[in-house]
Amino acid sequence: MQAPEIEFKDKEQVKRFQEKKLGELLDYLMACSPFYKELFEKNNIKRSDINSLEDLIKVPVSSKYDLYSRNFDFLCVPKNKIVDYVTTSGTLGDPVTFALTDGDLDRLGYNEAISFISAECGPDDIFQLTTTIDRRFMAGLAYFLGARKLGAGLVRVGSGIPELQWDTIQRINPTVLVAVPSFIIKLIEYAEANNIDYKSSSVKKAICIGESVRNPDFSLNTLGQKIQDKWGIKLYSTYASTEMVTAFTECGASQGGHHHPELIIVEFLDDNNCPVEEGKPGEVTITTLGVEGMPLLRFKTGDICIANYEQCECGRTSMRLGPILGRKNQMIKYKGTSLYPPALYDILDTMPMVKNYVVEVFTNDIGTDEILIRIGCAEVMESFEKEIKDHFRAKLRVAPMVKFEDPKVIQALQFPEISRKAIKFFDKRNSVLS
Repeated sequence: MQAPEIEFKDKEQVKRFQEKKLGELLDYLMACSPFYKELFEKNNIKRSDINSLEDLIKVPVSSKYDLYSRNFDFLCVPKNKIVDYVTTSGTLGDPVTFALTDGDLDRLGYNEAISFISAECGPDDIFQLTTTIDRRFMAGLAYFLGARKLGAGLVRVGSGIPELQWDTIQRINPTVLVAVPSFIIKLIEYAEANNIDYKSSSVKKAICIGESVRNPDFSLNTLGQKIQDKWGIKLYSTYASTEMVTAFTECGASQGGHHHPELIIVEFLDDNNCPVEEGKPGEVTITTLGVEGMPLLRFKTGDICIANYEQCECGRTSMRLGPILGRKNQMIKYKGTSLYPPALYDILDTMPMVKNYVVEVFTNDIGTDEILIRIGCAEVMESFEKEIKDHFRAKLRVAPMVKFEDPKVIQALQFPEISRKAIKFFDKRNSVLS
């Protein structure tokens, strides 16, 4: 299996290719989607009005609220054609159900296989999956289907349990970890505490999911650098979501996640739903191609990113997606400074005494944003709070409130029973901090 040819074509060829795919999608939505049929009729949009990617701006955007409030109005096939139901993680609210046909599962596996190819993986690799494949989770299923499509081996260990992870590594000799970066740190800590020679293990690379390991300039952030310094394995950053049914994965050049033009159209929009200037941050807005069950048209993801359009060292000409700068709904206005939670995480991740943490945002008694960082710390010296606040002032010019707690308390907050990944941000705005 090889990378798709379209990823190496010139921009005009890619544009024509996507416009043909867009036409097929519009015909399908107008015939089969209750939500989009109503949207087109309400806005007097005819099929003949949209003939190019530029014409997409004539179509109103859809949102997570639309998907939540009218979930199954997005369904384009009878329910007897659905073979798998998944849900979103509910990061920004209640989970939303996504329904996949047999064809959608084939597409999902194909997407992940070509994403693995981007990350320099092949049929001789063995993947160790450290994330769940159950609990209605799409990603775990995608990795399984992708490795199978690639012809590679895969061992499904699931989330947590460092002891079992290391037992598997020593028994099976996997070459690639699919893991949340902060969990890789836990694997390293367990290995060091139990005299495991992890630097001599079979693992050579990690597909990093759920958390960024890159700064906006593509250098490793604090979390990524910590893994690199300790273990030295090659890290490949990814970006994906349930709604996209598509992944953006780095190649060996480590300069952003590669776009798969045959699977998704991507726009970057400002607050007025207009395209941003090239090189400027915008909200990732997607149109999925080739999806049968619940295709999306101009769907705003809430994620703020910057696109890169220069040809990559690997030869691909397809657009590359930079790290998530933040989620639109999570932007904090704090003492005159606008920031996103990842800026806070990056500072906390540099401090060895910080075992874990969560960030809470409230509305204070004068109606502005207030930040409380709850830190899990085994031992707190009097000078530690000042040290933390000095770090924040140096990096961000502001210092949030800090509260020290038992790491077990923070662990329980990060991983509630139904959670599939760590929750580090709690938005309690409109509740006054007491």
